[in-house]
Amino acid sequence: MDPWHVIALALMQGLTEFLPISSSAHLILLPALSGWEDQGLSLDVAVHVGTLAAVVWYFRASIVVLARDWAASLYHRRGVGESRLAWGVLWGTVPVGLAGLLFSGFVETHLRSALVIAWATIAFGLLLWWADAAGRGARSEHGLRWRDVAIIGLAQALALIPGTSRSGITITAALALGLSREGAARFSFLLSIPVISLAGAHEGYRALGQSAALDWGAVALGTVAAGISAYLCIHLFLKLVERIGMLPFVAYRLILGAVLLLFFV
Repeated sequence: MDPWHVIALALMQGLTEFLPISSSAHLILLPALSGWEDQGLSLDVAVHVGTLAAVVWYFRASIVVLARDWAASLYHRRGVGESRLAWGVLWGTVPVGLAGLLFSGFVETHLRSALVIAWATIAFGLLLWWADAAGRGARSEHGLRWRDVAIIGLAQALALIPGTSRSGITITAALALGLSREGAARFSFLLSIPVISLAGAHEGYRALGQSAALDWGAVALGTVAAGISAYLCIHLFLKLVERIGMLPFVAYRLILGAVLLLFFV
């Protein structure tokens, strides 16, 4: 595969995984407009590994504390330090895991159309706009209640609908529940760790069944490019989100959805 194609796809994955702008819409738009060949499962796995490495490295200090306090809470059978947030990340992942097991076949068969993706991109973009305008809370991810975790987790399951955006819907739910923009984004990014791990493992298992020889150069390039772009995306988003809000991403989603409707429906 052409190295520039690999870099473009990896950059797209690194950015759209964490910005609330819908990766599935871009996965339709970029190949369709460019006429590139399908990138294959091996590159899909590579960019997942890259984005996972980026978010784990960015939150490495927090992850060490969360893992330590979570293990301590198991041993002492009570809350310890940041164990509540650690449990929140785990329990918040359960709904999307179950939904994936139950409905992935239906989604693949019936919902991966340009029409669904276009309208989901627009509708959930407008919902993000409302949540950002109506919420304006001040709580951080450390102030999450179990009810909040359940609602955000259920919202994350909606990300199975192409065009929704996993980060977009979790940030939307968190904002509506009264979290600050940064707190909503941080919890969304922490939630991405088990989700990306599960998705990458699933794609990796599928890739094992393929007999095609791996292009290790493309795999390495895709992993590195996705990792760097994802890390910079997380860093800049958290630095700027309180100042710029969600309106630029809402506007982008509305334009993207309109383009999809215009050219593919």
